[in-house]
Amino acid sequence: MKLRMAERPDLSKLSSDEKDALIVALLERIEELERRVGLNSANSGKPPSSDGYKKPSRVTNQREKTDRKSGGQAGHEGTTLRQVATPDKEIEYFPAVCTGCGGALSREQATGHQKRQVFDLPQARVEVREHRAHSCWCQACGTETQAAFPAEVRAAAQYGATGEAVVVYLQAWQLIPEDRLAELMGDVFGVEMATSTIAAMGHRKAQELAGLAEHIEQQVKHAAVKH
Repeated sequence: MKLRMAERPDLSKLSSDEKDALIVALLERIEELERRVGLNSANSGKPPSSDGYKKPSRVTNQREKTDRKSGGQAGHEGTTLRQVATPDKEIEYFPAVCTGCGGALSREQATGHQKRQVFDLPQARVEVREHRAHSCWCQACGTETQAAFPAEVRAAAQYGATGEAVVVYLQAWQLIPEDRLAELMGDVFGVEMATSTIAAMGHRKAQELAGLAEHIEQQVKHAAVKH
């Protein structure tokens, strides 16, 4: 039965089957109208401007509701900054004059103290270590022997293992591009590092870890459960 809303059928003249068909048509019409009312820019092709003051929230909370209060739960170990027992540096302050009579005071008159601790990073600077391989002359035979440099000291000027590890970590794990990483090294550490140097560090470290990567690959191949 096709229902036209402009028409108002006389229910007294309808048969039982026609009344059932009318009820079905009315229910379908109600469902369609409810669907249209619920349409917005988030669940249809309607533009956001058509939402008006009933614009739907773009952020929905997917967490299930519980009886717990928001924030840290009882028994949870927090990450609040706490004082340490052995600070790296202690800075002493002593009052110069008495607030009662204005007399001079000295550290020998101290009776106790309060303490506050400030956690900060030390000033970032590159430390240059000069390696000197000396030559010694033997009085017995007259031979002059020069000391050998450590195996890791290969060039007249080079970056150390710690600096190289930081660069590779920032590039490979933190995914900082070479040009931005070069800028970071200059801004934070005062080191003018070329992008080619950064690329060489990553390549060299990849070669050093090739054996480890192959070992891990073999272990994964023979593992009972993968992925």
